[in-house]
Amino acid sequence: MSHPLRPVAAIVLGSAVLVSVEAATVSPQSADAFAEKVSLIRRHGDLGDRAGARRTPLTQDELNSWFAYRAKPLLPNGVTQPEVMIVGQGRLEGQAIVDLDVVAKRRATGGVFDPWALLGGRVPVKVTGILHTRDGLARLEIQTAEVSGVPVPPTLLQELVSFYSRSPERPAGLRLDDTFALPANIRQIEVGQGQAVVVQ
Repeated sequence: MSHPLRPVAAIVLGSAVLVSVEAATVSPQSADAFAEKVSLIRRHGDLGDRAGARRTPLTQDELNSWFAYRAKPLLPNGVTQPEVMIVGQGRLEGQAIVDLDVVAKRRATGGVFDPWALLGGRVPVKVTGILHTRDGLARLEIQTAEVSGVPVPPTLLQELVSFYSRSPERPAGLRLDDTFALPANIRQIEVGQGQAVVVQ
């Protein structure tokens, strides 16, 4: 059975929905708190309709602590140092360090105007987007994306997402504009300022 956060991690990390967090409190204790909440969400989801409604808040600090102390086994090779800012009204901002060498070598055509010919190395990828959730389904609306501080088109970001989110179940990787089912019987995720509330 896959980890309950794998689909969410793939979207968040694969889509690089991540930006630097200033003055964040990252700690092993907050990582433990996040892991315990995820466990509760999973157990509640296993009960289905018998469980009744449940609202579980997940804070920005808890999420970033989990990324710092527990997420490494779930991160794709070449993606490190993920951080997220939960802005509010569905909006997320974030950053991760992404190794572009492998992707660039596979995608570069050698043309003068080929962006992959200019990219490589370990670089910060920053993205802002809005998470839309309703009735157990979610969609991420990308607003902006940057590689090393340079704005990039959605097609280039999609190449990164596809490459780093590939799996045996999804050999072509994830599509940025896909609607996907939320795990653990989650009905919606309310993204407020500094926290997201999981509604089951």
